[in-house]
Amino acid sequence: MAAAADRDDAAPALLRWGDDAVAIADLAATAARHGRPLAEIPYAIRVLIENLERHRRAGHPGVVTGADVAAAVAWDRHRDRGLPLHVERVILPDSSGLPVLLDLAALRDAVAARGGDPGRVEPVVPVDLVVDHSLQVDRAGAPDAMIANMRREYERNGERYRFLKWASGAFTSLRVFPPGTGIIHQVNLEFVAEVVRRRRHGDTVWAVPDFVIGGDSHTPMVNGIGVLGWGVGGIDAESAMLGAAYVLPCPEVVGVRLAGTRRPGVTTTDLALAVTERLRREKVVAAIVEYGGEAVDALTIPERATIANMAPEYGATAGYFPIDARTIDYLALTRPGRDLAGLVDAYARRNGLFREPGAAVPRYGRVIEIDIGAVGAAVAGPRRPQDRLELPAVAGDFARRLATPLAEGGFAKAATTAETAAGTGGAGTDETITDGTVVLAAVTSCTNTSNPAVMLAAGLLARKARARGLTVPARVKTSLAPGSRVVTRYLERAGLLPDLEALGFHVIGYGCTTCGGKSGPLDPRVAAAIERDGPVAVAVLSGNRNFEGRIHRLVRANYIMSPPLVIAYALAGRIDRDLSREPIGQDADGRPVMLADIWPSADEIAAVMPHALDPDLFAAAYGGERPADPLWDDLAAPTGDRYGWDPASTYLIRPPFFDEEPPPLADRLDGVRVLGLFGDSLTTDHISPGGEIPADSPAGIYLRGQGIAPRDFNTYVARRCNHHVMARATFANLRIKNLLLPEREGWFTRHHPTGETVTFFEAASRYLAAGTPTVVLAGREYGTGSSRDWAAKGSALLGLRAVIAESYERIHRANLVGMGIVPLAFRDGEGWATLGLTGRETLTIDGLRAGVRTGAPVTVTARDGDRTVTFTVTAQVLTESERRQIEGGGILAMMVRDVSAAPPRATSA
Repeated sequence: MAAAADRDDAAPALLRWGDDAVAIADLAATAARHGRPLAEIPYAIRVLIENLERHRRAGHPGVVTGADVAAAVAWDRHRDRGLPLHVERVILPDSSGLPVLLDLAALRDAVAARGGDPGRVEPVVPVDLVVDHSLQVDRAGAPDAMIANMRREYERNGERYRFLKWASGAFTSLRVFPPGTGIIHQVNLEFVAEVVRRRRHGDTVWAVPDFVIGGDSHTPMVNGIGVLGWGVGGIDAESAMLGAAYVLPCPEVVGVRLAGTRRPGVTTTDLALAVTERLRREKVVAAIVEYGGEAVDALTIPERATIANMAPEYGATAGYFPIDARTIDYLALTRPGRDLAGLVDAYARRNGLFREPGAAVPRYGRVIEIDIGAVGAAVAGPRRPQDRLELPAVAGDFARRLATPLAEGGFAKAATTAETAAGTGGAGTDETITDGTVVLAAVTSCTNTSNPAVMLAAGLLARKARARGLTVPARVKTSLAPGSRVVTRYLERAGLLPDLEALGFHVIGYGCTTCGGKSGPLDPRVAAAIERDGPVAVAVLSGNRNFEGRIHRLVRANYIMSPPLVIAYALAGRIDRDLSREPIGQDADGRPVMLADIWPSADEIAAVMPHALDPDLFAAAYGGERPADPLWDDLAAPTGDRYGWDPASTYLIRPPFFDEEPPPLADRLDGVRVLGLFGDSLTTDHISPGGEIPADSPAGIYLRGQGIAPRDFNTYVARRCNHHVMARATFANLRIKNLLLPEREGWFTRHHPTGETVTFFEAASRYLAAGTPTVVLAGREYGTGSSRDWAAKGSALLGLRAVIAESYERIHRANLVGMGIVPLAFRDGEGWATLGLTGRETLTIDGLRAGVRTGAPVTVTARDGDRTVTFTVTAQVLTESERRQIEGGGILAMMVRDVSAAPPRATSA
């Protein structure tokens, strides 16, 4: 009766567009019904209101109620309420998508074993998977690099790709974009996203805002064209794919007003780094950031996407740019013949989602003003994307960090290293490795390779450097990984690709590569010099992440910058050269070449920009459902509704998460031991690394025990469908700093009962065998970085029952909840250090059930010998849905129960 009473029997409003008429959830009428003018409501919240109102009326009446709609309309007064949203689609990279599909395959087996219909395990929304996280830069700086890397990619990943082809046949809602298509977010921006979609509910076709969640934290890049979306963990994606509501706590919405005019020579990357630095300082974690101001009108869609892409780096759920005239023009450019631009224009204007210049400013929780005219050329590093440095400060900051202790962000070098011969020259030449030597230079990552302005600028800088006779030192590994094939085509048309290639920046393939830790091997002489003498070597990349240990295991300093600056620093060969006033190098006549001499002007960039603005480029790159790929098309794959597991496989092993019913949430945990003790900003890269697998790591030792040679280890990303590897990979970043062992880095911890130093995996195994519960203690911003559900899955496999931290990043907190691990937060102003904890204590945690159910304080008593410390923490479990997940043993266990109990599928007559 409640569902019937909540249903609106009135016919929905209609949008007439051309000869078509589609139903819409009228936002102005909905807002008025709940006592608020639409103009006051942020555009991103309007998208959420539409989703709730439509599903209340037609999609999921009874699941979504009028009270939910009312809460969204008054979002700023209902911050503790969860909104039951239903996404329109899910997009996944192979890195998180393969484990998601593996879970669904195992879920089909589990449902069948319980007597249920395995066919019920089927996505109910469209799912796109883009294979872009597996490509490694094995070969670089050569014309055949792309072909060689693609062949090696298929050699390494053939089994995984055959599974993907099986999945694309077994799950009717799944579309797979094969290797070589492009980076997921650029494919989403240029092709997949529709901004407004047609959706059928019953017999009625509705026009609806495109609303997406993705298995990659940089999904907000699509916010740049007015599509609301954000990154989630794979376990959240699985649940949404199967039709469950994605419950979002009513978010804070922060208005960011961009004002002023950019200075000449300042790139969008510089602007994005400045925004990241400022918003991280403003603490917008878990907020939706919505951009406005007169400077937004001047930003192109790729420039907006560059800023939106960095949302995870400033901690926001999304970085939303509302639909406007530039959105419509971009759709016409990138999707010729798809008849989208007109529908989007008509719908957005009719339903209050179109932002006109000078329109009334919505009500925001707070407004942050950023003057883009004050932004200068900059880089971010050497370890975090929010650590921005104006160009003149880079060299001095690096020099200062050399002798600074690790705990203070330095490199703890006693003195600079002596020159070490490497490359083509000898000691004393420009081919030496010292502190500050650049050994990796990569134009890569979705952040920048979607943006023609910076990509063309890189090509023009390369042309001007080449004309002056500059070359890149042989010790620098150079690579160019465009975001899509469109980029390669416009660089070719502009005649700039040969200039890039002349400096060693050959296209090496289409994928995340260096930014995701797939930088491949260094020259053996360079690697040997670094391993022997330990200089602080440097990578420069146009990426979005530079966490320590991520880019390359031998490179300790990593700097994010614009593509043209990557070329410039590659030419200079050093990070400790002040490019604002020191020469990059000398030309053939011995004259100094300054950065200003080769930096392209705005007019030069504008002259070649038309090459990137041709609809034929996009039609050629994305013709049909997907581009043809003989390597992919010729790959043999199994068929059938259920996957046939190979017991000899070391890549695809049926995950254990559906095998046993998890125990109920305990109210009290006694004898708890601290598995790890960490400071601030422990990233998901630290918890679950994604790059190469060191031979002496726990995962490497396991793989060698399986008879696998180190050459064939592949990466942690590629091994994510083997839980034996991933359990051993947890807390196994080679640069992780566990303060239980402050004297060393890496995958080690202290086993308290014996006092031994062992690996995290070994310690966890001993605690599990003894029935000892474990926790992690940490500082602020626990779980920053990638939406890596294996950081939570691996923690669960190690037996963690809770994490106690000062604060959490949004995605990882949700992932912990999804795996049944309770995220607990210290009281404001407290932390393990202020409480005097050392991690050696034995803990008692009391009141967990009430803490999860009602938010009541949870009491922790820590004892170490005669010393006792008692303090309270709060469970960071934010919605009723999350409370059910924790009490039900995690979302995966709930899925087994829910799908097994569902009736069989209806069959057609």
